[in-house]
Amino acid sequence: MDMKKQTGDHMKETVLLYGFKDQERLKKGKRALLPLGLRMRTVGPGEYFQPVGYLAGVKEVPPAENDRPGTEFDCEMMVMAGLASAQVDAVIHALYRSGVGRIDYKAVLTPVHQFWDGDKLDEEIAREHEAMTEGGSQ
Repeated sequence: MDMKKQTGDHMKETVLLYGFKDQERLKKGKRALLPLGLRMRTVGPGEYFQPVGYLAGVKEVPPAENDRPGTEFDCEMMVMAGLASAQVDAVIHALYRSGVGRIDYKAVLTPVHQFWDGDKLDEEIAREHEAMTEGGSQ
């Protein structure tokens, strides 16, 4: 099923960048993604409480009412919204080629977690990453 149909037809292809403490690495990543024509948004702790879909521009996802500050993530996280499979691959390759390298916590926006806030998505990705890492080392 087409992700744009599931998360709203009017959404521009977007990459959300969470938890980038190294500003030079963040700049390098943004420069690498610029030629791909994607909307990029750096999300800081002050927005971690907002639904990921809202930050990505999904019209059907309203902003959160509260304004509790988030806590810094232990790892950088990238959320790709509205991208086709080839675009996801292009993002990953562009970051690798630019010297930014690997971002361990990454997700493609889905209808399920578009309503989650950044903290909840980070926790879920951390759990999945840990399970995959432990499973791969046995």
